[in-house]
Amino acid sequence: MKIDFANLQYQHDLYKEEIEQALLSVARKCNFIMGEEVNELERGLEKFTGAKHAISCSSGTDALLLAMMALDIKPGDEIITTPFTFIATAETIAFLGAKPVFVDIDEITYNIDPLKIEEKITPKTKAIIPVSLYGQPCDMDAIQAVLDKVEGRRQKEEGSSFSNSIKIIIDGAQSFGSTYKGKSDSNLGDISCTSFFPAKPLGCYGDGGAVFTNNDELAGKIKSLRVHGQTKRYYHKYIGMGGRLDTIQAAVLNVKLKYYKADLALRQEVASKYTKALMKKEEGREEKKYEIALPYIDERCTSAYAQYSIRIKPSAFNLQPSASLREKVQEKLSSVGIPTAVHYPQPLHLQECFAYLGHKEGDFPISEIIANEIMSLPMNPYLSDEEIDYIASHL
Repeated sequence: MKIDFANLQYQHDLYKEEIEQALLSVARKCNFIMGEEVNELERGLEKFTGAKHAISCSSGTDALLLAMMALDIKPGDEIITTPFTFIATAETIAFLGAKPVFVDIDEITYNIDPLKIEEKITPKTKAIIPVSLYGQPCDMDAIQAVLDKVEGRRQKEEGSSFSNSIKIIIDGAQSFGSTYKGKSDSNLGDISCTSFFPAKPLGCYGDGGAVFTNNDELAGKIKSLRVHGQTKRYYHKYIGMGGRLDTIQAAVLNVKLKYYKADLALRQEVASKYTKALMKKEEGREEKKYEIALPYIDERCTSAYAQYSIRIKPSAFNLQPSASLREKVQEKLSSVGIPTAVHYPQPLHLQECFAYLGHKEGDFPISEIIANEIMSLPMNPYLSDEEIDYIASHL
């Protein structure tokens, strides 16, 4: 058996006629930039998420940039985030001249640990970017409680001069369609961002993203920033960027969004079957030289399952380094047609590009442990029961 990791071809074939007709329609109208399909998509995203404003843009990375630009993030500002994420989360902070301030993750959810945030807040802290890793939102109540505590203390100290509350930007690049306490991940925080990269749960046929907010002023500014800071053609209020979503990508997303609720349910069903199959295999295994840690989803959350990521953990009797153990497991699975991936093999604080921050190995120990043990299995809405059992058996 040879298994497809994301199975984008199968999904295209499902909606092929509608998607190709939508692409042909854009080509025939030749309205490639900010065509009517873009407006249609934004209204559809607002309806799906419940957010007041959905602003499409050129990528998930640009969504983060637009969010920070809208909040006037400047050189020298500090933004708190996690070191265990795709580089775009911290890269965009650094790109604007601000300082990424890392906080270690929770060992079970792999999301930022709210208990470790307060100690990293300084007078320069302007925002926090929680990442909904693998598709599960962070513990927003706990994060907000920390910010409320800090801001209450600041207000007492500064009195009437207090004005700068710490903003929350959700990096929901992997979690479109997930929920926290029944509320869409795209409707959390001051601003929420997502990505429509092809392999994401809702993906287009190139790069794409969106920014969500319930704040009218921020929405107006983001719309201006994505077209070079224009308020009207050739009149520029802000220093902006070319961050629009192509009409062709919007046309693809309009078709796929119609089926996304069903696709999302299938992803969650696949994840449930994986968990049951792996737990069953684990129960029948006598010799345990290693353990498999399965994904944990907080009962207050639903996950979009951008990935189904497990941990290959050595037992107390297996002194082999975990990363080496994982690589051997990956090789074995690959030999029987099962692809895997590692999201992510090196935390951001150890990346060469962030050496200037002065971090060293051991600074964020949980992130480092997870980076050595994490492994993503094939994940898409169309995995069959036979394929899931095949993967579980070989694993």
